[in-house]
Amino acid sequence: MIRAQIERRRFLGGLFCTGSLLAASVAFGQQPRQQLREPVFRVAGNQAAEAAHPLDPAIDIATHALEQIHSSIADYTCTLVKRERVKGVLNDHEYMFAKVRNGKVQDGKVTTKFAVYLYFLKPEAVKGREVLYIEGDNNGKLIAKEGGLRGKVIPSVWLNPDSPLAMNGNLYPITDIGLENLVVKLIERAEREKKAGGECEVQFMKGAKINGRVCTLLQVKHPVERPQFDFHLAQIFIDDEYQLPIRYAAYGWPDKEGGQPQLLEEYTYLNLKLNVGLGEGEFDPNNPNYKFH
Repeated sequence: MIRAQIERRRFLGGLFCTGSLLAASVAFGQQPRQQLREPVFRVAGNQAAEAAHPLDPAIDIATHALEQIHSSIADYTCTLVKRERVKGVLNDHEYMFAKVRNGKVQDGKVTTKFAVYLYFLKPEAVKGREVLYIEGDNNGKLIAKEGGLRGKVIPSVWLNPDSPLAMNGNLYPITDIGLENLVVKLIERAEREKKAGGECEVQFMKGAKINGRVCTLLQVKHPVERPQFDFHLAQIFIDDEYQLPIRYAAYGWPDKEGGQPQLLEEYTYLNLKLNVGLGEGEFDPNNPNYKFH
């Protein structure tokens, strides 16, 4: 089931704030790293004595999370905060209220369609924008409506999720959004890195916090830059209660020796509410609470 889901949602490529890692941590209410308790697990990829790969425990955690999503999570709402470096330029943080319905497959047939509704909260330039997508409906297109003054004169538009206009300022299409897709991507990347080989250090640290939620920080570091690596440092914050990743951040190598790693992308799921019972109307463009028409 898990492997089938990974193949069904194959991603388009590799999986955030300027300044130091400490600045990025404080921005989301995370404790500075030195305040966390000692690592509970740490291995390095070049330790020949280790029979298992250092990423194996991380893969086990992600696999368990994916199983939980499949079996126990129908839908959720949250405030999604994202920041991405697109074509070398680090964009501003974007805050979106999100409604997500997980797709479900039974006996090889889709029983529930994956669906997403987004309402942009800030920055001001995008405030009020709405986007809705239902997998397999509307000829595979999303519908989008601009907010603010532009929304009063520009009509709603139907777009292919991977079209240039829909992808403007984004690393990934809306089809890749959500916790399930994030977990699938983490598994795919870890499996790919295991096959590629190279130095890899993995740490688990208890006591991290994201917006008051107690988390375990899983940190993956590649000390040596190699072509097969997409990042220098990645941090995954796993909510201790939900056992789900609620923040992912990836950093590239510094421009110069001794410099700070460069933020590549970050995604944080705040105010997460699981199984809220989102009905069909929540993903209907004719919903009177939406401004698509």
